[in-house]
Amino acid sequence: MNRLRKISRTLGVTTSLVIAGTAAQADGTVAVIVTNFQNVAEVSMAEGFSTKAKELGYDVVEMDSKGSVERQANAIDDAIAQGVKGIAAIVLDSAVAASWVDNANDMDVKFSAMAVQVGDPSNPWSEVYPGLASLVGRDDYATGARIAKYATSLFDEGKPLKIGLVEGMPGYSTVINLTNGFKAGLEEAGVEYEIVMSQPTDWTQVKGQEVCQNALTATPDIDLFYAHAQTMAVGCADAVDDVGSQAKIVTAAGGLALGHPYVQRGQIAAAVCEPWHEIGARTAETLIASIDGTDVETPQLVTLELPIYTAENVDSCKPEW
Repeated sequence: MNRLRKISRTLGVTTSLVIAGTAAQADGTVAVIVTNFQNVAEVSMAEGFSTKAKELGYDVVEMDSKGSVERQANAIDDAIAQGVKGIAAIVLDSAVAASWVDNANDMDVKFSAMAVQVGDPSNPWSEVYPGLASLVGRDDYATGARIAKYATSLFDEGKPLKIGLVEGMPGYSTVINLTNGFKAGLEEAGVEYEIVMSQPTDWTQVKGQEVCQNALTATPDIDLFYAHAQTMAVGCADAVDDVGSQAKIVTAAGGLALGHPYVQRGQIAAAVCEPWHEIGARTAETLIASIDGTDVETPQLVTLELPIYTAENVDSCKPEW
């Protein structure tokens, strides 16, 4: 246990390393590594993972990368050095993560990807990196396409649309595929559109408000904002409200408790309901099935189908972050 505390100080995170279970030794332990515990969605996924892993008889090490690829690489090395049986990670850099998976496999440590792909970030969701035990989450490309098609229904047919993209942090396959899927959905809907703004963020409400304020200053008649997560959509809605804009907002990664009133009031026109706990739990199930030698084909692919909700059915989405 002293060694684990030492790693926690090295990572510089208050809650970066937590043992969930009864035993402190590494045997029978799995690690879950997030990009940043300041992201409440990742807290929810880690909780879902840890709860399910404990139910299945494993101790859990929770580690925080604090938004740093280097820290995440070190966390993976530390987990392997501790002798964990498996690692689940929300990877910061999909391409770099391929080498982490390969290294883990060389040490006979199973590796599952939670919510974010490993390998070439432009690959289809169904093209799972071969070294993984499992990939669990949503198909970001398909999600982007679905929310785009819904968004076009909010406007009169034939209206050219000026659109702003409020994207997540660069490097994530999620960011690339949510954007590409959204553009594909617009093309399939046959609408005329112009992307007048595309800005990366740190996934926060504050940054979402900032980039939308700037976009509205540059293009006051913007019609639609598409946010990659509801945290940014909430901030964007505040920016829209501040200037009295008629711009509509849709978002992926919904199910945010803070965002529900915004959906109820119509400030966010539509959101995708995200079951973060379930993503974490299913990742634990598939990782441990691989560790235990259960008769499963690897890599396992678990794709969750996520509904779109609006003011009319907001109560159908249970907030999980």
